[in-house]
Amino acid sequence: MTSSVPAMVPSGVAPARTALVVGATGIVGQNIAARLVAEGWTVHGLARRPRHDMAGVLPVEADLLDLPTLTHALRDLRPSHVFFCSWLRQETEEENCRVNSAMIRNVFAALPEPGLLVHAALTTGMKHYLGPFESYASGEPPVTPFREDAPRLDLPNFYYDQEDALYEAAAQHGFSWSVHRPHTVIGYAVGNAMNMGSTLAVYATICRETGRPFVFPGSPVQWNALTDLTDARQLARQLFWASTEAGGRNQAFNIVNGDVFRWKWLWPRLAEWFGIEAAPYPGHATSLEETLAGDAELWERIATKYGLAESRIERLASAWHTDADLGRPVECVTDISKSRLAGFAGYQYTPDSFTDLFTRLRAEKLIP
Repeated sequence: MTSSVPAMVPSGVAPARTALVVGATGIVGQNIAARLVAEGWTVHGLARRPRHDMAGVLPVEADLLDLPTLTHALRDLRPSHVFFCSWLRQETEEENCRVNSAMIRNVFAALPEPGLLVHAALTTGMKHYLGPFESYASGEPPVTPFREDAPRLDLPNFYYDQEDALYEAAAQHGFSWSVHRPHTVIGYAVGNAMNMGSTLAVYATICRETGRPFVFPGSPVQWNALTDLTDARQLARQLFWASTEAGGRNQAFNIVNGDVFRWKWLWPRLAEWFGIEAAPYPGHATSLEETLAGDAELWERIATKYGLAESRIERLASAWHTDADLGRPVECVTDISKSRLAGFAGYQYTPDSFTDLFTRLRAEKLIP
């Protein structure tokens, strides 16, 4: 595999504001890369299948689990900052722990001079408080709002292993670190494994085309209780802040939009954007994965009818993940006081997170 990078930086010299974004094609990676480019940084975007159409991002192709190939791909890079925005889902949480912590360790092992790093940021999420998918939000309900000083759960959790790998490398090489824990991330990314926003856009489009009821698929708790979300742009703001300001160093931070809402309030507003009515809530969860399971050919017909750019429903919808998030039987509200008190002032209105995404999906001809 090869990498596309600028001329080699002299040994022992770390360029000012040069970033390596690990997982640059994902929903988080794309947004932090775009933010860094807009701020004038040199940005290298690492992925197994890097995109070559991300403005200002220099693509680097490598498999994070293939250390020799990764070492070759990073041989000329001496970044000042690393942003970890990548993970690989495995069959068990034990495998998640092994594989996803290895990816972080491999990046530090592959960089030719990790001692030149200034800061490394890791994005994890609410599973830090809720537990891994196989025991998601089970057992004793977590105390809300979620706060960063909550003790780790007594369960295997790959987020903990990723954090430990980051801490070890920071101690060894002398750079500062930050950990960022978003709630469900809403933003633009095609082919992303966890993308509620585009999943709901596909679902609403199918309901409009077929006349199916637009039923909220989640649990009664999620329908009725207060909750929050994280716009990928808001996450990028915090990642940038923590990587450049003293208040963000060597800390873990929750990150959500800054407002709260109830799905029973927001759902009709999402329906209205698509020109449909929200169906009455049935009082129980309904699997969106099962609802969309046989719709691959239907989406192909919709794509043909409207000349859409993507005819593969699996590239746009990740219903299993939306089911996991909206099916939670517990309240999920997040406290972001810690980063606010440290100097982060970002805010994002959640309804705009959805409508901005839907507008872009339509402009990119991904939905009609």
